[in-house]
Amino acid sequence: MAISGKSAAVSHVGKIRANNQDSGYAGRHLFLVADGMGGHAGGDVASAIALKRIIEADKSYASAQDAEFALQTALLAANTMLAETVFDHAELTGMGTTVSALARVGDQMALAHIGDSRIYLYRDGLLEQISADHTFVQRLVDSGRITQEEAAVHPRRSVLMRVLGDVDSSPEIDTTILDTRPGDRWLICSDGLSSYVSDDKIAATLGNFPGTKDATNRLVRESLDQGAPDNVTVVLVDVGDGPDSSSNPPQTVGSAALPLTYEADSARRALRLPTLLLHPLKSAQHEDSHFEPESEEYLDELILEDKRRALRRRITWLVGILLIIAAIVVALLFVYRWTQTHYYVGANGETVAIFQGVQQDLGPISLHSVYQQTSIKLEDLTPYTRSTIEDTISADNLDDARAIIQRLADSTDG
Repeated sequence: MAISGKSAAVSHVGKIRANNQDSGYAGRHLFLVADGMGGHAGGDVASAIALKRIIEADKSYASAQDAEFALQTALLAANTMLAETVFDHAELTGMGTTVSALARVGDQMALAHIGDSRIYLYRDGLLEQISADHTFVQRLVDSGRITQEEAAVHPRRSVLMRVLGDVDSSPEIDTTILDTRPGDRWLICSDGLSSYVSDDKIAATLGNFPGTKDATNRLVRESLDQGAPDNVTVVLVDVGDGPDSSSNPPQTVGSAALPLTYEADSARRALRLPTLLLHPLKSAQHEDSHFEPESEEYLDELILEDKRRALRRRITWLVGILLIIAAIVVALLFVYRWTQTHYYVGANGETVAIFQGVQQDLGPISLHSVYQQTSIKLEDLTPYTRSTIEDTISADNLDDARAIIQRLADSTDG
């Protein structure tokens, strides 16, 4: 695979949303994705403000540690700018944004991350998620309350525990430094990609499309093919043998590529987060699914809600299992009653008897019993007749069985 040390950024509004609240940037040394939230309360504004502040850190650094510190400082500065913007524009209350950023310094990458946008590393045909999702369901997974499979379909999977915005004046930023080498492909994306395109499909795309721009376009196309209900933004960085800066000119995509405006109309009325958090489907003004809890009280409420949901799921499964068992029991009873309408003549020890039921057994359950014992002895019958009785003779009904017994009795009398 030919790697040229290039980068590319693509952002698409998706097939459902009216505006793009994502922002992406592929610069000389810095690469990032910001996924805004708040719907008409300013998600597009939040991601644009954060990106424009953070890209001031797109410069050469003496060490990866310096780059790591610069990224952390830039994210905290962007958080302050968002809080100040909300103070000046109350209609934007509740806006926030995720940020996932990379800064390349030589053969190392400095990372800074908050929220649920993701950073992946594709190396030697394998895709690895580097960042950790700061979501409510990920906290449940980490605590062992639910599995990763359950998290993927959890109704609260988009609830964020950490974002940049006007909620926390000093949010916790994940930072780290990792080694990189020629041939590595670093992918940053919003959840518009990771929530709808599997890791296996992402890895296959990165493996099949060596061109940086081609790969980013294909990843966005994969999301669109899944319906793309959310904005999708992809930034791809291919590490080459050359300098630690990208050979492409800086590129900004998404809401940050447009003029920054503050619309003080009825569509941007302030929305309180607790109401949105607990009743997201009832808030007609809000078109996003990302929320930030304002206190532990709301986190506790979410945990209680999750427990209630788990209890309802267990009750549903239990009722379903009981109904299946009841159906099996009814079917067995029906089959048993049907067998008891049949009769046959056979040997019961050394004599002949009429049996009710059928010759077969259902496991340990016998489907036949002696209905009438006769005084006809097997030794009094001809060898052929005795063999026939031992093999049993089926009767159409009870009267037919009695007629067979009468013929046997007549033959012995004769």
